[in-house]
Amino acid sequence: MISGETTLDVRRRLPGVPAHVGIIMDGNGRWAAMRGLPRIEGHRRGLEALRGTVRAAIDFGLDYLTVYSFSMENWNRPIEEVADLMGLLKRFIRNDLGELHKSGVKVKVIGGRTDLKPDIRALLDEAEDLTRSNTRLTLIVAFNYGSRQEIAAAARALAEEVAAGRLKPSEINETLLSQRLDTAGVPDPDLIIRTSGEKRLSNFLMWQAAYSEFVFLPMHWPDFDRHAFETALAEFSARERRFGRVTAQGQNGKTKKI
Repeated sequence: MISGETTLDVRRRLPGVPAHVGIIMDGNGRWAAMRGLPRIEGHRRGLEALRGTVRAAIDFGLDYLTVYSFSMENWNRPIEEVADLMGLLKRFIRNDLGELHKSGVKVKVIGGRTDLKPDIRALLDEAEDLTRSNTRLTLIVAFNYGSRQEIAAAARALAEEVAAGRLKPSEINETLLSQRLDTAGVPDPDLIIRTSGEKRLSNFLMWQAAYSEFVFLPMHWPDFDRHAFETALAEFSARERRFGRVTAQGQNGKTKKI
């Protein structure tokens, strides 16, 4: 290690570390059921796993970490469970926001807010406002989020600009639509991890994940730890990302993308 250099600095220079990782934190309820515990205990343990994951993301040198915390479809869960989840969100922001800010984490929340209760909206705004200038890691929390709804809203925004005469239909392209998504200005995820053994996106970053690598882990989210994170990153670094191109063998024996 170079004198005066931190572990974080060294990790940022290591090859193969993705800039942006998305995580579908799945399996809290099943983790609890397997142990004869109430579902809320699974969510509490899942929150502990999230805390450790954020710390690990900082150490690994990630620039962005996006976590799927609450989908629009989750409102269909039992009222008591939704209330418990809202309570955990409040406690997380009240108890962890100061530490996140101190660690240089910028919090960004994506998803609908207009139909949320005022106290929830205020907490989300507070988290973003306090950490807005931080640069060590951007933690993107997908809350009350659905990718189909996000894409539909972006398309609607473009349609309104066309109707107002500010945009021609022929001018609409991928870049313009991307700029109207909740993740505007954020690079697409290089890697998406899903726990619990399920192998689907479940309405998470469907536009942004067009060329993401996927790692599906058999463990439930409360069991996700630093070692599991390292395992997923190692699998990612071993893959070759071609983005639709092919790999040819060069004369010097090295591979090149064409």
